[in-house]
Amino acid sequence: MKRSFGAIFMVLGLALLTGALLLYLSNHKEEEQAELSVQEFMPQVVERIELNVQALKQQVDMQESPSESVESESQMPYEPDYYSTEMTVETIDGYDFIGYLTIDKLDLQLPILAQSDDAKLKKSPCRFSGATKTNDLVIGAHNYSRHFGRITELKSGDIIYLTDMDGRIWKYTYVTQEILGPNDVDILTNAEYALTLFTCTYGGRSRITLRFDLVET
Repeated sequence: MKRSFGAIFMVLGLALLTGALLLYLSNHKEEEQAELSVQEFMPQVVERIELNVQALKQQVDMQESPSESVESESQMPYEPDYYSTEMTVETIDGYDFIGYLTIDKLDLQLPILAQSDDAKLKKSPCRFSGATKTNDLVIGAHNYSRHFGRITELKSGDIIYLTDMDGRIWKYTYVTQEILGPNDVDILTNAEYALTLFTCTYGGRSRITLRFDLVET
């Protein structure tokens, strides 16, 4: 009888180890794919921003030179709506982006998708709610090492940047960290901070939430 129980426990132990190994391999593969997605999208986002900035400069130059011929409306250069609280969204390869984050301390540059869902989060950090212009932007990402897995290494006063699709650079300083539950959506989105970054702990039992204030430049 003891041998039977021993064999059962051995089988269960092997099953648990196999399950843990398969989970690790699956997570590792997801992380590799996520890093490849960032490497694919990042240069395209930067290129689109550069084109938008060039088009805006052309728009300004035209306004300063009224004697030049006026192009038709369909040919007019890109011009952001500075009076709207909505962020400019650009579509690249079927995905909508609002800009990119630069976290120099972690050697990270990450494109930010305009909407959030499970599939998009496996590719890149996503806007959860809010906007830069309303000082309530919330961005979430998985805890992959090349996404938000290392954001807890940031210290009070550290600076990060968000470059939007209009080419405007928003500068933020790290203020504080909170641990929230998965259902604390109101606390996550309604705090009085200009920028919030969050990622889930392993297992998704809580959200590591970092708060930032806007640095006026």
